[in-house]
Amino acid sequence: MHTQDRALSIPTTGLTYPSRHASVSRTTGETDVQVSLNLDGSGQCVAKTGIPFLDHMLHQIASHGLLDLEVQATGDIEIDDHHTNEDVGITLGMALHKALGDRKGITRFGHFLAPLDEALVQVALDFSGRPHLSYGLEIPTQRVGTYDTQLVREFFVAVVNHSQMTLHIRQLDGINSHHIIEATFKAFARAMRMAVEVDPRRAHLIPSSKGVL
Repeated sequence: MHTQDRALSIPTTGLTYPSRHASVSRTTGETDVQVSLNLDGSGQCVAKTGIPFLDHMLHQIASHGLLDLEVQATGDIEIDDHHTNEDVGITLGMALHKALGDRKGITRFGHFLAPLDEALVQVALDFSGRPHLSYGLEIPTQRVGTYDTQLVREFFVAVVNHSQMTLHIRQLDGINSHHIIEATFKAFARAMRMAVEVDPRRAHLIPSSKGVL
């Protein structure tokens, strides 16, 4: 008996999606941070945090995540970079949470494996509504330029908690600190790009069997 394959017709025309951009300002006694982002951008980035290496990593998020991102920050970097680095992560997480809204239509899950020369880093994430970070980087030096490499984890802790994301970071290879960190940010950007893209098969549904995230 011959069974004829039937093509699945997915109606994509006529669908409209809400605007997915957000602007958040956050001021404390230590920092003043403004973040604006557009999830459906083209990779444009303006980053002025006073921390050159963090600016470089924010450009990776925008470029490889296809976000339009603007980050302006002033902080007590005369003490160290900790407060500014963390508060940029907090504000970026808040902006992601705001831009995603109720998270209807998103793919929700994302993953990517990014090589950078000898470094290889895997990122998997879920916009689950449940903040969790599993962090597996082993960065061999205390600093990259003037940037304290301990601050990489603090940045992702802040983003995770305020975007309500589950994030797993695994280092599979790497001996150069700059390469390891940059591969991480690139993998994060690509995984996030996958997760926030609209799934046309359930464009107006929340991607959960519970009906809520």
